[in-house]
Amino acid sequence: MSVYLVTGAAGFIAFKVIDLLLEQGHEVVGVDNLNTAYDPRIKHWRLEQLTPRKGFTFFHADICDRSRLEEIHTAHQPFEAVIHLAARAGVRYSVEDPWAFVDSNITGTLNMLELSRQHGIQKFVLASTSGIYGAKPPLPTNEEVNSDHPLQPYAASKKSAEVMAHAYHHLHNLDITILRYFTVYGPAGRPDLALFRFIQWIVEGRPVLVNGDGNQTRGFTNLDDIARGTLLALKPLGFEIINLGGHQTVTINELIEQVCHITGKTADIQNQPVNCAEILASWADTTKARNLLGWEPKVTLEEGVPHMVDWYLQERSWASQIITE
Repeated sequence: MSVYLVTGAAGFIAFKVIDLLLEQGHEVVGVDNLNTAYDPRIKHWRLEQLTPRKGFTFFHADICDRSRLEEIHTAHQPFEAVIHLAARAGVRYSVEDPWAFVDSNITGTLNMLELSRQHGIQKFVLASTSGIYGAKPPLPTNEEVNSDHPLQPYAASKKSAEVMAHAYHHLHNLDITILRYFTVYGPAGRPDLALFRFIQWIVEGRPVLVNGDGNQTRGFTNLDDIARGTLLALKPLGFEIINLGGHQTVTINELIEQVCHITGKTADIQNQPVNCAEILASWADTTKARNLLGWEPKVTLEEGVPHMVDWYLQERSWASQIITE
């Protein structure tokens, strides 16, 4: 079996990716700085699920610290691949503090690429975002759509990481697969994303804050599908950019209705001004993922949303206290 280096180990997507790798019998070295970009209690919960597992080693470290990365590599080489999922994420937060996004998403990615180059780690999987497609891409959106006009520093930093990755592929022949994720949801999801917030607010009887009229649409993607696609991307491909996205689109209003139906509660919706950094619609064309990876999303919203609600209710004693504002 192989040893993989996974960054952002306490993050939402990495948590499930590591779980699948361990199930397959691989060893995983996880790196995360456990920052406070969002309420760290949920990061610690994810990490607590992984720490006892056979084959998992965790390092509390920052990918911006090159010397620390060298120490980790020296202790656990050789790595079969780097799965680089660490990132500062979030549209609103990137507007408020763009420097943090440059540090993590650009400098941190450069450090991971350099680590791979210097030590001959040939496979590199990089997480990117559907936000890179900008304001009004054609729907469904394929990978050839122009991505040169991001709307916020978050997407701009991810575009920068993609471009740097291409340079390393060209100069050093690294095998790099970039995955553009579309609105991921699932148990222990990020509390700054819509579905976690809606579930918490509705269950706890709090006001449900909606930007605009709630008719903006998203192609939601279940975490299990995303993690499965991420592992499929470990195959040799040269250099590829691939969408991983849900096959169902839904408006924000419809999503709230679904949560209300599952919980048996009503939503006190309070509409707010539209956020100019927010994308109004997303929907992935996943033809390339199907052709190159043999991947298609399997989990429907009707299956996935109840699982997320169930997780919240099971962990409600502390999940209800997670800061979502």
